[in-house]
Amino acid sequence: MIHTVPSSDGSYTAYSKEYDEHYHSTKDGALNESLNKHVIPALLHVKNKTSITILDICFGLGFNTLATLYYLHVNHIKKKVTIISPERDGELITGLKDFEYPEIFKPFLHVMTALSSEHEYRDDMIHVSVIVGDARAYLKTATEQFDIIYQDAFSPSVNPLLWTREYFADIVRVMKNDAILTTYSTALQTRLALHEQHLHVYLNRGKGYRNATVASKQKLHGYERVNMNHKISCNPNVASLCDANIK
Repeated sequence: MIHTVPSSDGSYTAYSKEYDEHYHSTKDGALNESLNKHVIPALLHVKNKTSITILDICFGLGFNTLATLYYLHVNHIKKKVTIISPERDGELITGLKDFEYPEIFKPFLHVMTALSSEHEYRDDMIHVSVIVGDARAYLKTATEQFDIIYQDAFSPSVNPLLWTREYFADIVRVMKNDAILTTYSTALQTRLALHEQHLHVYLNRGKGYRNATVASKQKLHGYERVNMNHKISCNPNVASLCDANIK
């Protein structure tokens, strides 16, 4: 059973007993966080593309997927969209057909119904595939190249294997040269791991939500660049997470 929790914008998130964390920031709001920290910056980046492929790490409650479909619909944007999303909790996916989503997601709940039973949805413009299993294992064998990475796993303190330098090396391998990565994390260890993979790291700051991060292989415009050399010089003992140090 999914333990729903209200968040500040009126949308519901859920609490994970396994990770002792909510799936979204209750302070920012579940919907607000998905839109402003992931979907809007990502889709603005690919506004000139007619077809996009998105990697959503991890599927969770499906807010990033639904918010993506909502944003495209409400802004009358016609794109072919493929979303691939690993999620280790198969029981969670099954239970999402009964989750209390925001009213604005109502036109897309048939997608969630299909995903909860078949783990896949497909029509002429949309293809969503939930891969029940370990995200690290998926990345090792992934052949897709992605325009967008939603880096939205549980936090580094409770789910460190999805934030290590080795993990991000695999992420960078599946990113297109003009891809964008979005994440709620502003932790220096996270940004350092991105920097070590030769990504440009930027601050995503806006009204109504706490700071977040975007990163890319190419330089971006419209964001404040994070001066990683300065950060490192001010914190000489900082180190990115690595697989070998995680029990």
